Amino acid sequence: MARVKIDIPEQLGFNTQIPVTISYINYGSHVGNDAILSLMHEARFRFLASLGYKELDKELNVGVIMADVAVIYKGEGFHGDVFDIAVGAGDITSFGFDIYYRITTVRDGNNIIIAEAKSGMIYFDYNARKVARLPEEWKEKLK
Repeated sequence: MARVKIDIPEQLGFNTQIPVTISYINYGSHVGNDAILSLMHEARFRFLASLGYKELDKELNVGVIMADVAVIYKGEGFHGDVFDIAVGAGDITSFGFDIYYRITTVRDGNNIIIAEAKSGMIYFDYNARKVARLPEEWKEKLK
């Protein structure tokens, strides 16, 4: 079976910490795969905010929309962990960009990689309901 591969840059440039709450835990007593996507969403929101952006500009009704996502699970996360989520952008085009994520935690003095991921983001005009050109200002800040 072919495995998903993601070439994540070594340095991502933005970090945020998110505690693992009980709502992220599944029947296997660890963080669920759906929770990882929610954590990525929160980290992406914080990353874009650090650049002065939101996922949706309500006045213009344009923003970013996820076109694809890939996640590679590498370790288990548990209630009480604090996830450090490193985030960075790459593969910037006229219409979108990729966001990379590395989720780690420190447990018993060991740095543990929980997951690595990539989401493809497209700039989207919600009025026209179609892809729009990524503003030059976004391209410069994402670099």
